[in-house]
Amino acid sequence: MSTIHVWAESNPDKPAAVFGNGDVAVSYGALEERSRRLALAFRAMGLEPGDGVAVLLANEVEFFEVFWACHRAGLYFTPLNFHLMGAEARYIVDDCDAKVFIASVPHAEIAQYAAEGNEKLRARFAIGGSIDGFDDYEDVLASVSASAPLDGALEGATMLYSSGTTGRPKGVRAPLPGTSAGDPKALMAVLGFKALFGLDENDRYLSPAPLYHAAPLMFCSVQQRIGATPYIMPRFDAELALNMIQDQAISTSQWVPTMLRRLLQLPEEVRASKDVSSLRLAIHAAAPCPAPVKQSMIDWWGPIIVEYYAGTEGGGTLIRSDEWLRHRGSVGRHWSGGTIHILDENGAELSTPRAEGAIYFEAPEQASRRFRYHKDDEKTAGAYRGNLFTLGDVGYLDEEGYLYLTDRKAHMIISGGVNIYPQETEDVLLTHPKVDDCAVVGVPSEEMGEEVKAVVVPLDADAGPELERELIDFCREQIAHYKCPRSIDFETDLPRQPTGKLYKRLIRDKYWKDHEGRLV
Repeated sequence: MSTIHVWAESNPDKPAAVFGNGDVAVSYGALEERSRRLALAFRAMGLEPGDGVAVLLANEVEFFEVFWACHRAGLYFTPLNFHLMGAEARYIVDDCDAKVFIASVPHAEIAQYAAEGNEKLRARFAIGGSIDGFDDYEDVLASVSASAPLDGALEGATMLYSSGTTGRPKGVRAPLPGTSAGDPKALMAVLGFKALFGLDENDRYLSPAPLYHAAPLMFCSVQQRIGATPYIMPRFDAELALNMIQDQAISTSQWVPTMLRRLLQLPEEVRASKDVSSLRLAIHAAAPCPAPVKQSMIDWWGPIIVEYYAGTEGGGTLIRSDEWLRHRGSVGRHWSGGTIHILDENGAELSTPRAEGAIYFEAPEQASRRFRYHKDDEKTAGAYRGNLFTLGDVGYLDEEGYLYLTDRKAHMIISGGVNIYPQETEDVLLTHPKVDDCAVVGVPSEEMGEEVKAVVVPLDADAGPELERELIDFCREQIAHYKCPRSIDFETDLPRQPTGKLYKRLIRDKYWKDHEGRLV
């Protein structure tokens, strides 16, 4: 457990990351040198511990350079989803108080819009070419001596954005450890992951998802802390994933249920032709996995499938294949042996097995170590009840303490492992002159688990395919496409309380009535 400095000294030529099916490899020695140069450049700009750096990058070589520069200079690292629209990216770059913004040329237009007028930014760097208003990333690295010492390196942290019910993303901000970079006291979570999943320096870990997501970033950085090698897919492709497992002798991996579905949808002869015998661990998370999909994966790959449930905020359960076969549909028990609490709406503990309520985990005893939502004290306070915190989900514990999820926080939609919050989409639709009222819900999708559906009450307009297309295009002009409805149904009214509160569960249940449970 360390920073990459240890592995750069002991095994500098070992790959710290491989991109594609062996297409590009970055050694620990090279990653150490370039990330140290960048950390020194940050210092030369006057960045201090607690300052922020935002990045707009795909699964690119430089991603880990910036990550490790931040994590040895006591900085907050905030990666942006590269599917965001300009206004969405601008909000995050501003809200996270970034002092430096780094973007690659394929995202130049969004990057320029996001940075425009932001007086907090001290520097903007462009990777892979030129972006107007941005300095060249390579020139910045070249301006710092490779042999310059990096004294007093401090552990940084990652601050990711998790959307809220208001539709605006909220930064989940944990306090900085305040320790030297690589200090074991600051890395107990890394030690826990290593023990929980049996990770070691010989791992060859396949990461098929975008690195801006919490889980891929966490697992790849853990692999690098222990001296192993993550293999990064540029984008997910089912057959390429199997080829990489075979060609690179992949031992560990992580997936979302949509990826597992796509693997299973490959022709039988394609699946049978690939050697996946090197794979000893296949983790899945981020979204509920349909029971038939999980069963089929266990039948194909054997009892190596492990599921966990957690959030950017913390918490966590885990279930292995043999347990899941006995507790079908469960997300497991507390992964560190702690207690999962089920509370009723008044905050009273529900001790009866299978009594449904809000799911709570135990927070760190020291208040200074607890997460908070950046610039949102009200949302932060709402996540805690005394020394407990919630991710906002609802569920129950069975007689053996296995957790089952039965609903989602604030009606969140999870499509292909990506969290989508309906309020943001509803806010856009309600600005259209032909919309009187609307609700956005997740509906069943064989491919994605869920997809976005809008239910609209039109205002003095003819409901039909033409209006449906117009409203979908209207959304796509303003927010990321994955947040936009795939389809729209029209109604004459929506079920609301006299106070105006929407009975969204009634709308949602209409679409899930004939399907196996939403979450199993």
